[in-house]
Amino acid sequence: MGPQKAALSFAARHPEAASFEVTLYGSLAATGKGHLTDVAILDALTPTAPADLIWRPEVFLPYHPNGMKFVSRDASGATTDEWTVYSVGGGSISEGEAGGLAGEGPDVYDLNTIAEILAWCQERGRSYWEYVGQCEGPDIWDYLKTVWDAMKAAVEEGLDTEGALPGPLNLSRKAATYHIKATGYKPNLQSRGLVFSYALAVSEQNASGGTIVTAPTCGSCGVMPAVLYHQYKSHEFSEKRILHALATGGIFGNVVKQNASISGADVGCQGEVGVACAMASAATCWLYGGTPTQVEYAAEMGLEHHLGMTCDPVCGLVQIPCIERNAFAAARALDANIYASFSDGFHRVSFDEVVQVMKQTGHDLPSLYKETSAGGLATGYNRKKNAR
Repeated sequence: MGPQKAALSFAARHPEAASFEVTLYGSLAATGKGHLTDVAILDALTPTAPADLIWRPEVFLPYHPNGMKFVSRDASGATTDEWTVYSVGGGSISEGEAGGLAGEGPDVYDLNTIAEILAWCQERGRSYWEYVGQCEGPDIWDYLKTVWDAMKAAVEEGLDTEGALPGPLNLSRKAATYHIKATGYKPNLQSRGLVFSYALAVSEQNASGGTIVTAPTCGSCGVMPAVLYHQYKSHEFSEKRILHALATGGIFGNVVKQNASISGADVGCQGEVGVACAMASAATCWLYGGTPTQVEYAAEMGLEHHLGMTCDPVCGLVQIPCIERNAFAAARALDANIYASFSDGFHRVSFDEVVQVMKQTGHDLPSLYKETSAGGLATGYNRKKNAR
């Protein structure tokens, strides 16, 4: 989504261009074809002018591993403009340290840590979603309704689709089968099976180029919808309450994005699936009447127990291990809620501390474990393939 957004912006700035050239660097180049990055960029640029793509996976620009450079040229081949930009996760793009996030509105949140927001809630006897509503204004609920509708559609379309996912792995879709099997179990196992099927459904939609919601990223898009759809369908929570849960989970994701990273290329899968689990944990805990401290504790557990998770997609595709990880993280979010609800909400390690540990851990990971498909599970699969 980030590269597509950048390409659309650059094309809009240069309607007179005779041609474009785009260079992809680092992780973006290493896994770009598996993520359909080339298709997204070309679809955005070619209505204006032809475009050439250059792949430089061995070059990592200093600001972020997902760098790209756009060049526009006139009919004589002379360069008319250059723009270096970064895809920093969740569809956001940045122009680097000096430029900040490109195309984003002003920062509407005056508090930037969960500790500060928690204190705000406790002083006023309010919930996290009320802080979101105060900062964002009343239009946020119409926006979140659109988000929720897209999440529901992704679950339902994914459950209704079978066959193999695109790409060389020939991985079969599993959501429909899991959903059918889940209905045959007793309630305690049925609940978990349904959540698995919903997470698989959305993640499989993402892997096949369907419409999903970044929550917080494409690779982790199945976790929040799975958990919330399950609560909506099986436990009959109202849509209004689901929207408040979305806002609650969203503020935790926003704090991570502000203070660390949600990019697998930057901090590994802990920043994607780990953050998604934290968001879903917070949302679920609030749905079941958790206090602000219990909600914070649930989110802290959701992220803490994903610390160190690498991003090593096989063949650069968002399939193995990404799809299964979404299902397991959705289940772990439900467990985090239960664990937090048994407590009084007070604990030693805060969510904000875990965010900083996650950031440092991610930066300590070698690049081959951060969305380059050069290490971990990706390497093992390549060895097996070459041995055949």
